[in-house]
Amino acid sequence: MLDEHCHAIWTLPEGDTRYSARWGFIKKEFTKAWLASEGHEQSRTQSRLNQRRRGVWQRRFWEHAIRDENDYARHFDYVHYNPVKHGYVERARDWPYSTYHRYVKQGVLRCRLGWWRF
Repeated sequence: MLDEHCHAIWTLPEGDTRYSARWGFIKKEFTKAWLASEGHEQSRTQSRLNQRRRGVWQRRFWEHAIRDENDYARHFDYVHYNPVKHGYVERARDWPYSTYHRYVKQGVLRCRLGWWRF
């Protein structure tokens, strides 16, 4: 998770299509914990106030159904490279909050990602 956005790749249980409900739950629980720990929120518009929405998350999200192994590989790499792209670190391995470290230990990233500064 970066300070202004996050990326995730999920595998939902067979027959489960409640992607939006899952994001809604994550956003709700994160917001409660964030505000309880004195985290700040953005100013809220009248529309947000009327709908009882907090100023922590954007209203929408973008989802993408993975089409095949190549599509998965591109998104997998994108997620791990994102902190580098946004200037938080120089190499993906320097971002402590990433699943990158687990996948290196499992041997998943050994070959595929050599062309990026990992």
